[in-house]
Amino acid sequence: MKKIEAIIRHFKLDDIKTSLTEVGVEGMTITEVKGYGRQKGHTEMYRGNEYAIDFVPKVKIEVVVPADRANEVVEKIISKAQTGQMGDGKIFITDLSDVVRIRTGERGNEAV
Repeated sequence: MKKIEAIIRHFKLDDIKTSLTEVGVEGMTITEVKGYGRQKGHTEMYRGNEYAIDFVPKVKIEVVVPADRANEVVEKIISKAQTGQMGDGKIFITDLSDVVRIRTGERGNEAV
């Protein structure tokens, strides 16, 4: 099993959710996060004053899929999240040794 974490722009969430649902991803966790990468934040004007925004708001999507489906899911996320501009985000893929569904005690792929 693989855990896929994608940090994306807010306005791309619905497209990604729809796309992943179409390929059989049955669940995901969404978290609103803030951070910065190469873009190092930006400045905004408010009532004539300039403010530095050091941490840019993003959305973090977490999904767990069988290892043989991970590349397909990653490609779907890339195709829907990509704008071609700095700040599109990152995808992190990690191996999971086990998953347990608390309600039933199921383990592994059955728990996903």
